[in-house]
Amino acid sequence: MQVENNKVSIAYAVFLLQLINWSTARCGFGPGEQDWDHVEVRKGAHLFYWLHYTTANVSSFEERPLVIWLQGGPGIASTGSGCFKQLGPIDIEGRPRDSNWVQHMNVLFIDSPVGTGFSYVESFGEYPQNNTQIALDLVTLMSDFLRSHPEFQRVPLHIFSESYGGKMAPEFALELHLAQQRGEVQCQLKSVVVGNPFTSPIDTILSYAPYLLQTGIVDHDGYTKIKQVTDELSRLISAGEMEKAIIQNTEFLNLIEKITSKIFIYNIQQRRHVDDALGYSTDPKMFDFMVNNVTTALNLTHMAKWRELNTLVFYNLRFDIFKPAVHIVTRLLDETPLRVGVYSGVLDFMCATPGTVNWINGMSWRGKQKYVDAIRQPFRSDGYLEGYEKQGGNFSMFWVLRAGHMVQQDNLAAMSHILREFTNYG
Repeated sequence: MQVENNKVSIAYAVFLLQLINWSTARCGFGPGEQDWDHVEVRKGAHLFYWLHYTTANVSSFEERPLVIWLQGGPGIASTGSGCFKQLGPIDIEGRPRDSNWVQHMNVLFIDSPVGTGFSYVESFGEYPQNNTQIALDLVTLMSDFLRSHPEFQRVPLHIFSESYGGKMAPEFALELHLAQQRGEVQCQLKSVVVGNPFTSPIDTILSYAPYLLQTGIVDHDGYTKIKQVTDELSRLISAGEMEKAIIQNTEFLNLIEKITSKIFIYNIQQRRHVDDALGYSTDPKMFDFMVNNVTTALNLTHMAKWRELNTLVFYNLRFDIFKPAVHIVTRLLDETPLRVGVYSGVLDFMCATPGTVNWINGMSWRGKQKYVDAIRQPFRSDGYLEGYEKQGGNFSMFWVLRAGHMVQQDNLAAMSHILREFTNYG
């Protein structure tokens, strides 16, 4: 009889907990229940998260995983580019996005590093100076989030990112795993997946000249000019002359614009008008949309204005931006049970696929031979070839066709395949 009473008490406590958790859900902007908040991760440094509970037809949102989305830059807002341009439930025209991730899983957009998007600092000195600080800030945010949303402590957790997120996400995943091992965080972290990552800047930079030559964007004369600049940029990075490297990189991008007649560096096959902005974080429509609609809906009008790109974030990380994070990926594979994935749109110049393949080939970890021995396989959707995959030793690589820097925007079928591979939507 006592056992039965205990069972009833536990069931009732779980029911009450679920009611309390659901009471945190609010109507934000767009369909479905949401929640959002700022977390002071260090004194004067505040990260912002925006949770979208899944709209999947399930009896409880806990039946679906939680995916964290981190944008690149560094300094580009997940709440803007990620949510409304790439994978959220609606776009900035208010139209439903059929390919949105929220229909399958819970999605947590985080504006990281501090100073990005809705995140903010109280003084200039609170901007992070390196990747490790970014990772620790994210762990602090997740510790707070999981305390205020304890239902997600039991839900499979996956970290997805793109571009500079290919440096941030692996170290965040490693630090979150270590915090979990120390008993400081309760979570079910399963994988970290990076898209068109800037994980090894030198490998990426050295791939530029041959990539443009082999795709027909430049001739041998252009190749020679670009190679001279990238070789010097690589030398500066190797010598630790990071400020000079930043200046050299700016000159390099100007050279690319001139030699290629303004090729769109995020997708070399995308048709762009000569007057179009060449970045993917410089859309004035996005700023107006966020300030005039989202800020009001989330009751953040009293805060500093949302920024799609904060150059001060980039400036404060200038000594760290070109440092590699391959050793962090190696530690994830050697020291944790996490699955690690890389996907790369083959039409991207900014983080070109050959550079990504080069750092993966040069990386050593205890399970590497299984990856080396694995056969690269095609993957299809409705009979159409979408790309190729190679998996082994807890590591996966996906080559995505008809896609550039933003795979989740360019090739929806391929992205859906990758999402299922890691999360199985459950």
